[in-house]
Amino acid sequence: MLTNRQTIRIEWGDCDPAGIVYFPRYFEFFDACTRALFERAGLFKRDMLKTYGIAGIPVVDMKARFMIPSRFGDDVVVESTVSKWGKSSFVVRHQLMKGDGMAMAIECFETRVWVAHPNGDAEKFETRAIPEEVKNKFGGH
Repeated sequence: MLTNRQTIRIEWGDCDPAGIVYFPRYFEFFDACTRALFERAGLFKRDMLKTYGIAGIPVVDMKARFMIPSRFGDDVVVESTVSKWGKSSFVVRHQLMKGDGMAMAIECFETRVWVAHPNGDAEKFETRAIPEEVKNKFGGH
């Protein structure tokens, strides 16, 4: 199963007045980590839009457990993998770890869907089946 591992330095602008990461920033990190995971599989967004005629892979559900806070100057590691494939949706699991022992600080699951614009109508979206060749690039589905 394909996994992407990315190190992120927590910057001053990521933190709230209490000096810990403001929680929506984590979701931005995870979105970037999903992009990096797809790129590791050889799937670049611009190419996917053209090759598969899709409008994107938007998030439709996100769940996270926050266990250990992160602060300015921390280096954290995010491991991302597709944990479940459906017909037109998939779940990406992100594990954000920190510290010398790499303790899990956050676990996040984001559900995304493979969507296109029906009949070229840019105002509407409809799900499409994820091609098997895409799933195969991640292994173990």
